[in-house]
Amino acid sequence: MPHQPQGAAFDIVLLFHVGSVAVGLASMLAGAATAARLQRALSRPARVPGTVLRYFRPGVNWAARTVYAIPVSGAALLAMSQGAYTWRDGWVMAGLGAFVAVALLAEIVLWPVERRLQSALAAHTADTADTADTADPAPGGRWEAPARREARLMVRSSSLALLLILAGSALMVAQP
Repeated sequence: MPHQPQGAAFDIVLLFHVGSVAVGLASMLAGAATAARLQRALSRPARVPGTVLRYFRPGVNWAARTVYAIPVSGAALLAMSQGAYTWRDGWVMAGLGAFVAVALLAEIVLWPVERRLQSALAAHTADTADTADTADPAPGGRWEAPARREARLMVRSSSLALLLILAGSALMVAQP
């Protein structure tokens, strides 16, 4: 194996890379956990917790989009490694494959489901003050069954994305 890359620039990019992975992991975990809480709240006559409503406020989940920084910083690390790591390394290609799977899953399933849940909750939530802990999203409405299915799909897709990021991270650490 060629020499181990050194230098402040490499270390900074590596920290950014690891930070991007950590934020990606945290955002996928938060998405899965919050969708599970929504699913539970909609499956019984209960109020949707305010924290769940705040998570599903309409807008782009920018924290989740940090997963795109993972391959960008990874490519920069390859370029800065002075031949220590290359695109021909199996673990590099496997990690890239895991990222591609995460990106496709997020773009095709996860983020569209999240947007649909945001719209459903926004359209069916009673107006409440920002200090309220809960809100009644029109209990008993026809929107609840589809929202439960969407929440279940979000839990599953977030969990799968989380597992893929973890698998890619394990590959990067082990470098088999």
